[in-house]
Amino acid sequence: MSTTTLEMMRAARRRPGPGAKRLMDVVLTLLLLGLIWPGLVVIALVVALTSRGPVFFVQRRVGRDGATFGMIKFRSMYRDAEARRAELLALSDRAGICLKLRDDPRVTPVGRVLRRWSLDELPQLFNVLRGDMSLVGPRPALPEEVAAYPPRAHARHRVRPGITGLWQVSGRADLGFEEMIDLDLDYVRRVSVLTDLVLMLRTVRVVLSGRGAY
Repeated sequence: MSTTTLEMMRAARRRPGPGAKRLMDVVLTLLLLGLIWPGLVVIALVVALTSRGPVFFVQRRVGRDGATFGMIKFRSMYRDAEARRAELLALSDRAGICLKLRDDPRVTPVGRVLRRWSLDELPQLFNVLRGDMSLVGPRPALPEEVAAYPPRAHARHRVRPGITGLWQVSGRADLGFEEMIDLDLDYVRRVSVLTDLVLMLRTVRVVLSGRGAY
């Protein structure tokens, strides 16, 4: 039996049974929402009162099997942020396709706080309930970014995208595009309920440290 076949068999044994990962996502998300809903209300009020524009920002992202969906975030930027994206691409602090700026002029003062503690990502819990996302998985990318992917990078779409994942706990925006893809593909190869639980626990430490959050 070939080494490749053995690796595939081991990966299959590690994968959660049908619905196991999804069941964990739904149960944990409902528990989280039950605990943090007052905080969500406070954040929504602060966003609404400190800058003009909607409380939530919904952006098209690429999910499992290449399907697109509307990813929800608390708005952390000014209303003209999308229009200004093209002019800032050349200034990205991150190597590769994805735009990342340490001092993004489009981010509001409140948005900087939300991003520092990853609070802007909390509305994605509703994406998890809808089945667009998982609690753990590769971060969903923009369609224009995915269009520029090398062929191997598309394998990250074999699983639902996540709120957190191996890339997020390994350096986030401090890592280049190729490093991100390597980590995402590693996660896809060894996805399991246990892996997800470990990455969720590691996420708490990463969020508190603020490493790579911008």
